[in-house]
Amino acid sequence: HVDAERVLPDNEGKLIHVAGPVKTGAALADPEFNVQAQGLLPDRVLCSPALRARQTLAALGALGQADVREEASIYGASPGTLIALADTHADATRLLLVGHNPGLEQLAALLHSGQSGDYRGMPPAGVAVLVFPKDAAIEPGVARLSQFWWP
Repeated sequence: HVDAERVLPDNEGKLIHVAGPVKTGAALADPEFNVQAQGLLPDRVLCSPALRARQTLAALGALGQADVREEASIYGASPGTLIALADTHADATRLLLVGHNPGLEQLAALLHSGQSGDYRGMPPAGVAVLVFPKDAAIEPGVARLSQFWWP
């Protein structure tokens, strides 16, 4: 388990989760990854309208009082488009993006390492938790990858 204090200490100010869609028949009901138990409840969720993305969101379980929004621009989005989208939601301290690869896996790589290249490390239904320094802009190479989970 990772408690909320370890995930988002005082000197870090924004948390972005990215979750790729589940494969048909797959589920995120793994006791090893529970959004609430991990202290990762988002303030806002932006989810692709695609069926698998909505299934992923449902599989994550109860998300507390999160503001859940369908966001059509996530489908087929490039990392740059996803960064711009996240930036328009900068008022959310904990933002969850539920969408598709290769965009999400490239986004996670770009925000963490500063490069997206041919990164192919995020399997279907994978969840990456990226933590940004307090008051930092959402830009390449700024985030710390605090958790990576896959079923």
